[in-house]
Amino acid sequence: MVVGKLDRLGRDLKHVVGLIDPLNQQQVGLKVVAGTGTQIDTTTANGRLVFGILASLAALEAERIRERTQAGLRAARARGRPGGSPRKMTATTLTMAMTALAESGSQAKEVAFRLGITTSTL
Repeated sequence: MVVGKLDRLGRDLKHVVGLIDPLNQQQVGLKVVAGTGTQIDTTTANGRLVFGILASLAALEAERIRERTQAGLRAARARGRPGGSPRKMTATTLTMAMTALAESGSQAKEVAFRLGITTSTL
C-alpha cells in the first residue's frame, strides 16, 4: 500500500498502527512517500524499525492521554465536581414519567413532550 503522507492513513498514530497490523499479517507492506528523509517502507528492515518506533510512540501517547484524563477527573472530583453530563431527569420527573407511561393509551412521544425531554431520554 502506498500513501503520500502517514497522517492521511488514519486519525492518529494508534489508529494507523491498528490499520497496518492486519495488512502485515496478509504480507502487505506500507510505503509512505512524503518528503526526503521521512519515507517509511515496511517491506525493508529499516522501515519496519521506524514503524515499530512509531508504534511505540503511539502506545506512549495513548497512555499519556489516559493518565492526564484520569488526573483531570480526580482533580474535578476533589473540587466537588463529578464527571459526566448533568442529569436530564430528576426523581420527581422520573416518577411522573413512569406514572404517565403506565396509563393505557399513553405514547412515549407525548409524555416526553409534556416533560420537556426527548423521547430517547425518556
